[in-house]
Amino acid sequence: MLIGADGRDDDAARAEPAFDLHAIRFVYGRRQVALDGIDLRIERGEQVVLLGANGSGKSTLLKLLDGIVGPTGGTMRAMGRDVAAVAAGQDAFRFHREVGLVFQDPDIQLFSATVRDDVAFGPLQLGLPLDGVRAAVDAALAQMEIAHLADRAPFELSGGEKKRAAIASVLSLGPDVLLLDEPTAALDPRTKWVLVNLIRRLGEGGKTLVTATHELDIVPIISRRVVVLGEDRRVLADGPTEAILADRDLLIRANLIHEHLHEHGAVRHAHAHDAEHHPDGDGEPMADAPDRWHGRAERRADALAPAASADAETAEAIE
Repeated sequence: MLIGADGRDDDAARAEPAFDLHAIRFVYGRRQVALDGIDLRIERGEQVVLLGANGSGKSTLLKLLDGIVGPTGGTMRAMGRDVAAVAAGQDAFRFHREVGLVFQDPDIQLFSATVRDDVAFGPLQLGLPLDGVRAAVDAALAQMEIAHLADRAPFELSGGEKKRAAIASVLSLGPDVLLLDEPTAALDPRTKWVLVNLIRRLGEGGKTLVTATHELDIVPIISRRVVVLGEDRRVLADGPTEAILADRDLLIRANLIHEHLHEHGAVRHAHAHDAEHHPDGDGEPMADAPDRWHGRAERRADALAPAASADAETAEAIE
């Protein structure tokens, strides 16, 4: 029986949920409230989206879940450990093998001469034998379908390729939990849906996924549950993905869609738009038809998967 730094055995820790937060508060510089009374429980193996407008505290919550910082107030446990203790350095090395965070900006995590070196960095720090490092790197590159990019320099990659390389650099550690901060931000539509499809596969493979986003159209693909953070930096709603996306009034209150007034001569009417108006580029407002998101998003992800595979094969042939 293995005993952790907190004196508890591993079996007892595994019986706990992935995350258990009670009245969590976080304040930057003693003045800026980022989270204000968060109660949240996430079970192991769940795929959860943190949905909220910019400034609602999504990124801060991910940093807390990853043990980068500890809470200003309240109590929280992650993977059977006290997060405040992890943030202070207690058992942190072991914890970060189990929980991995992918930042919104992939350049934060890509700093080596090649993609292969970046993906190998974590396993090497763990002191794995070289055969184990190679196996971990190959598996992570394969999961993200970027083996053909292994010997490229990060600065030579496109935005979408960098995102996939950053995820691979975390996957090489073999974490049980993957935290993703706005993974599809600033990507073109095709690249975005290829990445969404890859994230979906990670969830289907049993990973606990917690993804922060405000892009409503990807939510049905990568989650079964949605936690909505309001602009007061508290949990506004928590429920099944389909029910949350169908609640138009809730999405308006969370500033995820907005009422848009149109005038046609003497006639006025209002309908809802998402925060980016027409994010999918097809001219159809997403938010006034939430019941269509699921089918359309799934069709798009499925349709682009073969194309991504063909791209990879072409690149390998060129090299």
